[in-house]
Amino acid sequence: MTTRPRLSRSIPFWGLITGSAAALGFGAWLTIDKISVMTSTLTDGSATGVEVYAGQAWALLGAVITGAGLVGLVAALALGAARSLVTPAVDVVETITWQDEAEPIEAETAPDVPADAASAPENEVEAPAEQPITR
Repeated sequence: MTTRPRLSRSIPFWGLITGSAAALGFGAWLTIDKISVMTSTLTDGSATGVEVYAGQAWALLGAVITGAGLVGLVAALALGAARSLVTPAVDVVETITWQDEAEPIEAETAPDVPADAASAPENEVEAPAEQPITR
């Protein structure tokens, strides 16, 4: 039976959390930076078309990246919650008690057999003697 590692030791899980947090941070920074540049240049009257129109596209891209980071963090949270609900399969080991209300087994004694008779097999077949090959 193969066992999976705990979720806290899973490299893909930590990769999901790290990547999601990085996407969330980068997307938030990009969105806030572009909106603050647009706001400051529009209020002081020095806004150009590049800052306003390109800034909107960059802010939208930052918002999408932020959303992807949030989805990843929610997925990691859901994965952690689901993993905590599922208990890993455990092998059931049954213990055996050897002297469980049974009569003690006495060792049987072997009959007295001479030493040379005990070592030789009863039905010994002799191999034929090798004959020289003639042609």
